[in-house]
Formats: sequence, structure tokens, C-alpha cells
Amino acid sequence: MKIIELEEVDSTNNFCKRYQGVEDITVIAARQSGGRGTKGRGFSSEEGGLYVSVMKNHKNFPAENAFKIMLNACVAVCKTLEGFGVNPVIRWANDVLVNGKKICGTLIENTFSGAYITRSIVGTGINVNNEIPAELCEIATSLSAELNKNIKVSAVKKPLLKNLEKDYSVADYKKFINWLGKEVTLKTNEQSITATAIDIAEDGRLIVKIDGETKKISSAEVSLRL
Repeated sequence: MKIIELEEVDSTNNFCKRYQGVEDITVIAARQSGGRGTKGRGFSSEEGGLYVSVMKNHKNFPAENAFKIMLNACVAVCKTLEGFGVNPVIRWANDVLVNGKKICGTLIENTFSGAYITRSIVGTGINVNNEIPAELCEIATSLSAELNKNIKVSAVKKPLLKNLEKDYSVADYKKFINWLGKEVTLKTNEQSITATAIDIAEDGRLIVKIDGETKKISSAEVSLRL
């Protein structure tokens, strides 16, 4: 796969969308001026973080298996962080936390043709040595802050790229979840709902119990708070 390394870009996902070549690519930036998270949120992307997007073209990849792309990215990040001695936790569907604070965000952008995914762009942003903005310090952390020492971005990049090439399972994804069986908060634009998290379905939906009734929830419908 072709690797493109940049000093600065608006976002690595956007770079992939503009790319005119036909091959699969990995784009790495030292800084993003317009980093994006899920549901249109901004993503702080200052120098010292690791910002990577992998664009792959697919043949005969059923859209119903889209969660597979997301879980592969999340598990790759968790296994990378685990190698540095921290204990990552996945907050469904695609945030990675350490000690209750977000250390990595993932943005998946798929292109569809009928019932198939023809292209996927998997963007991951890991806080390594970048300074966390004051307004985010209560909810975000970095690898260097957790380990109380400087970590080279290149030391994180190498294992991450290797792990992003691997194929994982829902069972691998669930190994990094410690909140099944516990009460969680499901948030929509209008309300917050308390539920008991039961399991993660093969298609990525969250199985919960609300007022005694078992339901399957899509991440497009709600976000999760632990």
C-alpha cells in the first residue's frame, strides 16, 4: 500500500477523498487544521498526535458488514496502545478511552454502490504527545500524559500501521469492553436514557435492556456515555 506522509493537511480523510490515484493509500499527517470526528464534530489535531487515514477499495463487500471495518480499526488502536502498557477501553461504537478519558477517535467514511461498500476511508487520531486543550482536559487524555513521559509519535505509528492491516472479530472487539452488564446512558439529540448494556451484536448494534425490554440500538441513533 502506498504511504503518503504530510506535515499538515485539513484532514487526512479529506486528502483521501481528493486523491486522484486508483490504488489503496495510507495518509499520515503531523497536524490537521480541520480534523473531524463523528456526526460532524471537530477533532483537535495539534502536532504531537498521530493522524492516519487508510483508504481501501473493495470488491463484493456487503454493506451489511460495515461494522467489520469499524471494529478492525478500534481493535488495531487498542492493541497498539496496549503495547505501551495502558489499558484501553472501547466506548461503543468507535471511541477509545484510557482511564475514562478519550485518547483516540475514529471516523469511518464509506462509499456505497447498491448493497455493497466500494471504498472505505478509515481515519484514526491518537493523542500521543499533543497538548490537550484546556476545555477538553476533563474528557480527553494522551499517551504521554498517561505514562508521564514523552512518547515518540513514530514509536506508535509503526505498530498501528501493522495492526491496521490485520483482521479482527467481534470477540476481539469485546475484549476491550468492560461495561457490559452495567448501566450506561444512551444519548440522542432530545433525551438521555438509562439502560443496561447486555452485548454487542455481530452487526455492531448494542443490545440493551430498557425498562425490562431488550432492544438492539444502532450507533446512528444514539451515542453512549459510561
